[in-house]
Amino acid sequence: MTPVDDDAPPASPAETLALIQQERAAVAGTVSLNPLGYYLPWGAAWLIGYGLLFLRYGPDGRIFVDLPAWLPLVVLFAAMVLAMISTAVVSARRGRGVEGRSTWQGTAYGFAWFLAFAGVGSTTGRFAKYLPEQEQGLLWACVSVGTVAVMYMVGSAIWLSRDMFVLGAWLTVINIAGVALGPGWHSLLVAVGGGGGLILFGLILWARERRRRG
Repeated sequence: MTPVDDDAPPASPAETLALIQQERAAVAGTVSLNPLGYYLPWGAAWLIGYGLLFLRYGPDGRIFVDLPAWLPLVVLFAAMVLAMISTAVVSARRGRGVEGRSTWQGTAYGFAWFLAFAGVGSTTGRFAKYLPEQEQGLLWACVSVGTVAVMYMVGSAIWLSRDMFVLGAWLTVINIAGVALGPGWHSLLVAVGGGGGLILFGLILWARERRRRG
């Protein structure tokens, strides 16, 4: 019986090309970002959290559902914390074993998110107190959503992703429309257009990735 040498070189250029493609697919599978693990938690957080804000603090102060006044914000913040944890886990798995330029890009981008929202919190908190209560809520929401939209568009330049730019531009449009319509309506647009848009975006990327992998 003739022994088999597993380390023998490929017998032809075609086999070499097939081996390269196989290794690329294996590496891509270990470092690719799971869109469902990233976008679905954030989409659900916005859909549920801002949806409850709309039901409790509707346009012109209307209350569609008489929820406890504290409940919508507590649910929104709790859901966002869970989304942050999901993002951290997915990002950690993606970056495992990866070094160099990609690692620096991801780290810098992550710190940019943190610093951006630190600035949002300090600046908005300083001036919101001079506004009526409903306008305070609108200010916090529109500045936060606007920051997220800009960060997605910046991310599109870093990762060379047109999809991220489209998502950021879409969030910018619904944010501007919500501000124009006023308190209550902004929450509805962010819940449906923002949260629903993030969920749809994640599903589209997931389906595209499955088709790419065959």
